[in-house]
Amino acid sequence: MITFCEESVGGGVVDVVIGLDSGTTATKAVTAGADGRVRDVTSVGYPLQVPAPGRAELDAGALQRAAIGALADVARRARERGDAVVGISLSAAMHGLLPMDDAGSPLGPVITWADDRAAEQAAVLRADGRAAGLHDRTGTPVHPMSPLLKLAWQLGQDPDRVTDVPRWGGVKELVVATLVGGPHLVDRSCASASGLYDIHAGRWDDEAMHVAGVRPGQLGEVLPTTAVLPGLTADAARATGLPAGLPVVIGASDGVLANVGIGAVRSDVAAVSLGTSGAMRVVVPAPVVDPGRRLFCYALTEDRWVVGGAVNNAGSVVRWAARALAEPGGPEPTGPEADALDARLLAEAEGVPAGSAGLLCLPYLLGERAPWWRPGLRGAYVGLRREHGRAHLVRAAVEGVCQQLALVREAFAATGLPVREVRATGGSTSSALWLRVLAAALDLPVRVADSPEGAGLGAGLLGLHALGALPDLEAATGLVQVGDPVLPEPADVEVYERLRPLMVRSTTALGDILTALDDGTPSANSAPHALSMIHIGRRRRRGD
Repeated sequence: MITFCEESVGGGVVDVVIGLDSGTTATKAVTAGADGRVRDVTSVGYPLQVPAPGRAELDAGALQRAAIGALADVARRARERGDAVVGISLSAAMHGLLPMDDAGSPLGPVITWADDRAAEQAAVLRADGRAAGLHDRTGTPVHPMSPLLKLAWQLGQDPDRVTDVPRWGGVKELVVATLVGGPHLVDRSCASASGLYDIHAGRWDDEAMHVAGVRPGQLGEVLPTTAVLPGLTADAARATGLPAGLPVVIGASDGVLANVGIGAVRSDVAAVSLGTSGAMRVVVPAPVVDPGRRLFCYALTEDRWVVGGAVNNAGSVVRWAARALAEPGGPEPTGPEADALDARLLAEAEGVPAGSAGLLCLPYLLGERAPWWRPGLRGAYVGLRREHGRAHLVRAAVEGVCQQLALVREAFAATGLPVREVRATGGSTSSALWLRVLAAALDLPVRVADSPEGAGLGAGLLGLHALGALPDLEAATGLVQVGDPVLPEPADVEVYERLRPLMVRSTTALGDILTALDDGTPSANSAPHALSMIHIGRRRRRGD
C-alpha cells in the first residue's frame, strides 16, 4: 500500500496515478489524484486498418509505441508540475486477438472486436445448440467480436497456426508485456470478455478452448483486476521517463472501467456511452446471466461485475446522415467541419416531433450487437412517406439508436436489475436532442459526466483503490462530478413506448432480408466446411 500525499506547498495534488487506456483508435493517458480530479490527459492515435471487407485490425507495434508515448508525455508534465507519479493502472479494449511469442512480442496484428470474419462460426454454434451454454458460462455472447469465435475461424483456416503459436492474447496482454515483461498475464475482466473464460468457475472453459483449438498454456495467467504487478522494466522506464519498478496495476477492460470513470458503480445507476458506437451497463455484486441472452457479463473486481449491452451504431448514424443527406458538392467534411455539419442536422431534427411523424429507423449501418447479436443485420427506414424530409430521417436515426438502448434496459428489467438513473458520456452527449431522446426512450433521468475521460479515469480510480488511496469503488461515485439531470418528457415517453414494439417486429420480420442483402453473406459452399470443422472437433472430444 502506498501512503498518498494529497496536498503540495502550492495546494495541488502531489501523488498521482496514471490511467492508461489502450483503445481501438487511440491510447489515452489520464493523470488523477486521490481526490479523483483529472490533472492531465494526453492521447496518441493510430489507424484502424481495414485491409479487406470483414477485417478490422490494429498494428501491434503502433499500440506499443502509443502506450510508451502517452506515458512519457504525461510523466513529463507531471514532473513540470511537481507531481509524483506513484503508479500506473491499465485499461484495454476488449475482444482483441493477438498471436505472441514466448517473450510476449507480437507475431501479427491485433484482430479487433469489429472484425466479423467469424460470422459462420457463430452461426454454427447457434445452429447446433452450443451457443447457449457457452454464453451462460462465459458471460460473452456468441458473436464474431469475441476471441473465441476469432480463434475458431482461424482454426478452420490454418489449424497448425492456432496450435503452434506460443501465446494467444489481446490488447491487455500486449501492453503488460511491453511495460512489465515477465509471464503471460491477463486480468479477469479482459479474460471474461474473451468467450473462453468460465466466469462462475473462475478458469478457462474446457469446451470453449476445444472450439477454439487452444490449450490452457497458450492463454494468460488470470489475475484479479486490482493485482499490482512487479513494476516497470528498465527499458520501459528509460522510454517513459518514469522510475524502474514503478507499480503497475493490471486493471480491467475499457467497458467496465467506463462505469467507474463516470461514477456509475451502484446497481441502480447505469452508464451509457454515446460515441461512435454505444453501450449501457450496470454494476452488480455477482455474475448475472440474462435468461434471454441479450446481455454480456464481465468482471470489474472480485465482488463487482458489469452487465450490459453494446450497440454498434450511435453517433456514427448521424455522421452517415451528414455524408448521405447533406447538400452535395465539395470534399467530404472531416474534423471540426464534420462536427459542425452533424450539429446543423441535429438542430434541424429538433423541429420534428417525437416519433418522426410515423417514421422508424432500424439503425444497423454497422451491423448490430445487443440485443440481437446477429451478424449481417443492415439498416432500414420503415414507413417512409413523401412528406418526410431530411430532418425526419435524422431524428428517426437518433430515435432508433436510443430505442436499441431502451431494449437493453428492458433486458435489465427482465433480469431483475432495476435502474433509476443514467450517467452518460461520449461525444453525442453534447447534443440536447440526443439527451432528450435518450431520457424519453429510457424513461429515466440522464446526467452527463463532467469529465469525458471515461475508461482512462476509471483505470486511474481503480489504481487508486488497488494502491490504497480509495477504500472501495463506491467512493468513486462521490468523486466524479455530473451535471443536472435531463428529465424525460412524459408525452415523448408514451410515443417511444408505443413505437418500440414496432421496431422489434420490424427487425424480426426484416432480419432475414437484411442479412441476405449483406455483401458479406457466406456462400452456400462455405458453410459445410465450418460445420465439418467444428463437428469433427466434437467427435475427437468424445474419443470417437
